[in-house]
Amino acid sequence: MARPEQEKEQVFAKCAKRLIPFIMLLYVTNYLDRVNVGFAALTMNKDLGFSATVYGFAASIFFVSYAMFQIPATVLLERMGARRTVFAIMTAWGALSAATAFVHEPVMFYVLRFLLGVAEAGFFPGIILYLTFWFPKEYRARFTATFMMAIPFSSVFGSPVSGLILGLEGIGGFHGWQWLFLIEGLPACLLAFAVLKFLPDGPKDASFLSEAEKQTIAARLAQEKVSAPPSLWPGLYDPRVLLLGLVGTGIGASIFGSQLWLPQIVKAMGYSNFITTCIAALPYAAAIPTMIFVGRSSDRSGERVWHNVFPLAMSASGFVIAAMAPNHYVAVGGLIMVVAGLIGTYGPYYSLASSFFAGPAAPGAIALVNLMCTGLGGFIGPNVLGFLKDRTGGYETGMYSLSAGLVCSIILLLVLKRVMGEERPAALSDSVAAPANRSSGSI
Repeated sequence: MARPEQEKEQVFAKCAKRLIPFIMLLYVTNYLDRVNVGFAALTMNKDLGFSATVYGFAASIFFVSYAMFQIPATVLLERMGARRTVFAIMTAWGALSAATAFVHEPVMFYVLRFLLGVAEAGFFPGIILYLTFWFPKEYRARFTATFMMAIPFSSVFGSPVSGLILGLEGIGGFHGWQWLFLIEGLPACLLAFAVLKFLPDGPKDASFLSEAEKQTIAARLAQEKVSAPPSLWPGLYDPRVLLLGLVGTGIGASIFGSQLWLPQIVKAMGYSNFITTCIAALPYAAAIPTMIFVGRSSDRSGERVWHNVFPLAMSASGFVIAAMAPNHYVAVGGLIMVVAGLIGTYGPYYSLASSFFAGPAAPGAIALVNLMCTGLGGFIGPNVLGFLKDRTGGYETGMYSLSAGLVCSIILLLVLKRVMGEERPAALSDSVAAPANRSSGSI
């Protein structure tokens, strides 16, 4: 009896070993190109005469287009296949990120950031959808958390590297921030061609799987496909999806508000550019074990909501500590709490998003949740900090505002738990939460 179960575990472990590291590499590149503007701003804003409001708007307008194209881009991935879609996405975003090196006035900055959002829109929600083609629900929190470790990894290693690149000031007639965009943008174009070779559209196209292994995956995933509306639309107006999206708005505002302003917050403490980038890496180094622990704990218990609530409470407290800190050491400690808590939610949050629907409704539900989290939240967070920085001269008011947003997200999560709890008996009667499925306790 134990041997077939062990064989199934080995099949999914084999898929993870083959796919997750490569997806992580793609996401590291993706995230560097999305947030390197925060490090470029250490010198770019002064060189080009950009105010905090101009920078905040340019940083956040990315998320407007990112939100607008989330759903169509994710649906496109399902219909065209992962290989071709991800290839096109990476080629476009790499070229646009590199082109930001030639910005010289605000409007051009706004346009390129907007187009970058269009290019990147389908990547992350598409990958979340892609994982549902390979892994059952009880595996997704840990594997989502694993591939999303690309976020702290990109900051841990990318932050000091960005500091070193900024030191290339004047070489070849370019500013350091121009070299930053060029050097960190072009690798995405090269990796796009690797996608064509190493990223199969799904298990049936995977040359590294035997026919028996493909059948094992198909049979296991088929057990979960009991709730599959015949169209995209149910995933766009389901109250669970909308509630989770509103939760994500507060999370996204804090993630991108803190991330895109973190280098400047640290720089304001009086450090050099290189030391600033090294300190900015510390919160993300602390986030890696948090991310692994929360993701694995969520999968072991089958619980999702409380595995979001507790990390978010830590982040909200971290903002308050950083804003009230009597010295720089306590402020950095507060920022570490902020980032570790926010990134710790990624595994259970996006596993919850991918658990509501199967079939045609799944891409819309996943994309809408990410649209509200990354798109709407990403637009709000950097703008709030930039606006309040210009009005107050400091970052404290902005951090209090982001903390309040996280408190609202926690309240909405508890409402979502109640809504899901009320729907649970019906789900059980339809075998959605069969006892054999460990993800049945996903709330």
